[in-house]
Amino acid sequence: MSERLVVIGGDATGMSAASQARRLKGQEELEIVAFERGRFTSYSACGIPYWVGGDVDGPDGLIARSPEEHRKRGIDLRTGTEVTEIDTEGRRVRARSVDSGEEYWTSYDHLVIATGARPIRPQLPGIDAPGVHGVQTLGDGETLLASLRATAGLRAVVVGAGYIGVEMAEALIRKGYDVTMVNRAGQPMSTLDPDMGHLVGDAMTGMGITMVNDAAVTELLTGDDGRVRAVRTEAAEYPADVVVLGIGVRPETSLAGAAGLALGPAGGLLTDLAMRVRGHEEIYAGGDCVEVLDIMSGSTRHIALGTHANKHGQIIGTNVGGGYATFPGVVGTAVSKVCDLEIGRTGLREKDAEAAGLQYVTVTIESTSRAGYYPGAATMTVKMLAERRTGRLLGTQIVGREGAGKRVDVAAVALTAGMTVERMTTLDLGYAPPFSPVWDPVLVAARKAVRAVAADHT
Repeated sequence: MSERLVVIGGDATGMSAASQARRLKGQEELEIVAFERGRFTSYSACGIPYWVGGDVDGPDGLIARSPEEHRKRGIDLRTGTEVTEIDTEGRRVRARSVDSGEEYWTSYDHLVIATGARPIRPQLPGIDAPGVHGVQTLGDGETLLASLRATAGLRAVVVGAGYIGVEMAEALIRKGYDVTMVNRAGQPMSTLDPDMGHLVGDAMTGMGITMVNDAAVTELLTGDDGRVRAVRTEAAEYPADVVVLGIGVRPETSLAGAAGLALGPAGGLLTDLAMRVRGHEEIYAGGDCVEVLDIMSGSTRHIALGTHANKHGQIIGTNVGGGYATFPGVVGTAVSKVCDLEIGRTGLREKDAEAAGLQYVTVTIESTSRAGYYPGAATMTVKMLAERRTGRLLGTQIVGREGAGKRVDVAAVALTAGMTVERMTTLDLGYAPPFSPVWDPVLVAARKAVRAVAADHT
């Protein structure tokens, strides 16, 4: 008899798991049923700001594989259908048609929970008014673009200054909007240390974005037509024809929580290295709804990135399909950009190192993306954390222009390998004047960190 794999969620993790399992097992061995609440599958949510900004076409351009393509591969994909209950004892899920309301149960031998994350939407007066938008799905992108087309004015307020916030600020600037960013923290990009976030804030101000830091939104004001017209803080009001919420996301685990599955401190599902939900051999989870091991700190973290989601899906599909694969954890690498400013980070910030009980030294350097004499050389700032005495690399942050962001990958590899900053200085990186100075900026920072570690011994 064949087994049945049920997948909840039709995006990166869910459909990667289904596709990999199908590659490893034929239809006679494994039946696959996948439920997706929306109408899109296997799409790049990371591309939505660039679609809104006009850099890429959407929504079709952001879809890697359509529902029809999945069905041709032997996957019973049911769009417009949401799962409302998981019965772990009976090994079944209750599904409901979004259009008709029809409900039915489907049994499983293996279950994959890939429910993603939901945008943080604080309970504030006016938060649900027309013109206020979260950005998480392709449907959200369509709704936002329709709202922009229907809006006469060109005043936008972005609430929150994390990755989503800064990317949406860029998109709106590119569309000709006057952008104000209201940020609860003292500087944008709380994933960076404050001194590096301050560099981002200064650059954004220079791009014409009005930065309002240390400001919590208390209310969204509406006009006579019910549409949003301003964002209010304790100190001021900021006119708005459209508001974009870039406050971040939380794991969408309400379904899993109701089923009694193990959740971590951030509300994400907890799994073992094979991506099985703790305490349930037949249930897997991955993507934005899980917490993953932070290799550097030893604790779990919620990191909503498509890179991890696709890897989780491959690992789950391999295990369901009879193979063996594990996900060892992350070092917390991420890159972003706002206009021509590139931002990269990996490993621990200062407060992360302190929370983990690690003693460290920090160094900050300025360098250029190319040889200083070569046309187009742009400045960048690199900050590096190293463990006291041992010199083990703990984290790196980079802010700069062209060529800055992806340099963080060198540090990410070094972190994964457990390298010291001294060992990093001997790395055989590529060099030519159009690409790098003789000493790459990451290695310049590593050299300075070596001296800081040595000085700390004396």
